[in-house]
Amino acid sequence: MREPGRPDRDASRAAAASSDARRAPASDPVLRNPRSDRVRQVRALAGRSVRQRTGRFLVEGPQAVREAVQHAPGRVQDVYLTAAAADRYPEIARGAGDAGLHVHEASDEVLTAMSADAQGVLAVAETWSTSLSDLVDRPSGARGPRLVAVLSSVRDPGNAGTVIRAADAAGADAVVLTTGSVEPFNPKVVRSTAGSLFHLPVVTGVPVEEAVSTLGAAGLVVLAADGGGARDLDELADAAASRRTGTGTGTAVDLAAPTAWLFGTEAQGLSDAERGLAAATVRVPIRGLAESLNLATAATLCLYASSRAQR
Repeated sequence: MREPGRPDRDASRAAAASSDARRAPASDPVLRNPRSDRVRQVRALAGRSVRQRTGRFLVEGPQAVREAVQHAPGRVQDVYLTAAAADRYPEIARGAGDAGLHVHEASDEVLTAMSADAQGVLAVAETWSTSLSDLVDRPSGARGPRLVAVLSSVRDPGNAGTVIRAADAAGADAVVLTTGSVEPFNPKVVRSTAGSLFHLPVVTGVPVEEAVSTLGAAGLVVLAADGGGARDLDELADAAASRRTGTGTGTAVDLAAPTAWLFGTEAQGLSDAERGLAAATVRVPIRGLAESLNLATAATLCLYASSRAQR
């Protein structure tokens, strides 16, 4: 019989062994066959049809996997590391183990066969969806969204992912990818977000008209970013700074107000109809000889202008 107050040694040993098994990548046999069924199944997640059928996607590279493990462990199914990567990024294996995730050690050949962009670290995670109602419907008294990026039919995965990353950095509340835009679980989108995909809500598959009307009804002013915009971003930023110090007279467009920025494709921008949905069109001033700005760069400047004004 166990003495009162003394821990059950067998139970303690079993718990410790279970914990060690979760935390140690070497607890399972090292995956060495790059032609195994597991490797083929993971590699197949690079295809959209497989992602849609299985509800899973790839998280490639140490930065993205680290953020997934830390901020969304409930969505991570498996983590794969080479021995060298486990030594270089011990916090990933430790964090995955602490979260109860299954960590697999794999050879360099296996990781490369799973993904050429893994850099020795890869995870498989479950896809998810966020609706506009999830974003705007808040309990009474709770703060609603104050800064949202809306991407209209943006298909370039690098641009979409970089805007998600910039929105996260600027403190935005969400990103909306409207109908016709690239899916957020595209491998290049996930890599381009550098882990920000796991930090803020990303709404997908919403017609641009619905996105604008819903966000407007929630109290956000919709501003369209356009190279031919009637308003200058610098002038709006100056006006917002003047209002903060009490020296300005104000303008009809207030960057300090809750704002949804509407961005179009890099090649075509926004259509006349899409610009007509916004309260104002705003251009980022170009003082040099560049013909235009990259979409992600322009979006970053607009989001940070609002972020600064809203501080």
